[in-house]
Amino acid sequence: MTMDVLQLQRQLRELQASMHQEGFIDDQFTQLQRLQDDSSPDFVKEVVTMYFDDSEKLIDNMKKILTQAPVDFKQVDAYVHQYKGSSASIGAARIKNICMKFRNCCENQDHEGCWRLLQQLQNEYSALKGHLMYLFRLEQELRSAGVKIPSLE
Repeated sequence: MTMDVLQLQRQLRELQASMHQEGFIDDQFTQLQRLQDDSSPDFVKEVVTMYFDDSEKLIDNMKKILTQAPVDFKQVDAYVHQYKGSSASIGAARIKNICMKFRNCCENQDHEGCWRLLQQLQNEYSALKGHLMYLFRLEQELRSAGVKIPSLE
């Protein structure tokens, strides 16, 4: 193996480990990676891309409702609940945890708290998306070099 390939593998391992340590992803993401094999090498990327599309729609929907008067907190909560579920299903731990706090704000009809948590969700989503896009780019470079991608253990 060339130095470049070894360096890419090290970068990939370090990125995955730091994402786990920082709580961006949890064991559910690892489970998702285990479902990926030679017959579906882009499985995780495809699932996560659908998650990204849904995330942007849900965040936009929450934002729209929070700008209306009166605010329909039940509808905001429904979107937050959906987002929590999809985040849990891909292992987006930090987003899932913010959603749990967000749901409490909806229940208490805390408009200011909802806005604050929506901002946190947007920031976490951007950070997670950046990390995962980098992870997929590293995996693609390794696959292009003919290297099998090890799953996170």
